[in-house]
Amino acid sequence: MSIEVLYRDALMLAINKPSGLPVHKGAGRKIATLEDYLDDLRFGLPKRPELAHRLDKDTTGCLILGRNKVALKRLSELFQQHLIEKTYIAIAHGVIENNQGEINLPIAKKSRDKKSWWGKIDDNGQPSLTHYEVLARSDTATLVKLIPITGRTHQLRIHLQALGYPIVGDQIYGQKDKENSLCLHCYEMNVPLYAKKEKILLHAPLPENFVKVLDAMKLDWQDDTR
Repeated sequence: MSIEVLYRDALMLAINKPSGLPVHKGAGRKIATLEDYLDDLRFGLPKRPELAHRLDKDTTGCLILGRNKVALKRLSELFQQHLIEKTYIAIAHGVIENNQGEINLPIAKKSRDKKSWWGKIDDNGQPSLTHYEVLARSDTATLVKLIPITGRTHQLRIHLQALGYPIVGDQIYGQKDKENSLCLHCYEMNVPLYAKKEKILLHAPLPENFVKVLDAMKLDWQDDTR
């Protein structure tokens, strides 16, 4: 598998994760995962890089790996303290009327099954906040920028579904769609990895499937990386 490298230095590696690639092996999972390719991403170092966070199997875009224990510790702290700024782009069914706003709805697990990651809006759930900005509209869909302030599992997917605008290709929270994969892309990350240097800006070009859906749904927006 060809994996696009977005950034590499002595501590950190960032890739543009493709759709359909799980980042780690789950219970009973037999398909290939990113873990199967980590040795190919050593780039001369004696040990392979390890995941600093995760993306859902069908979510694409910026994914960060630490290249040693010190780097992983530093990156983990940054994620836990919400110091890494993340920007996602999604294509949603329906027309979102407000140009910008926030979704402040608590999220809880849908099931007590420890193997299940599915969530739901629940007044007794964990506080969850998403900022959004509309980038383009058509008669049937909206291209929206999403900034998760909190980091709950499936937060962006659940929040848009709760507003009545499920993400295109979302087989769990949206409409069953055999033609399109999930149109949720981690577009940018701003990483303050080094205390005395500028933040590292990661930028992941949109995947081919995402661009095809943009065109098919007549959403007029130009990715400046294309």
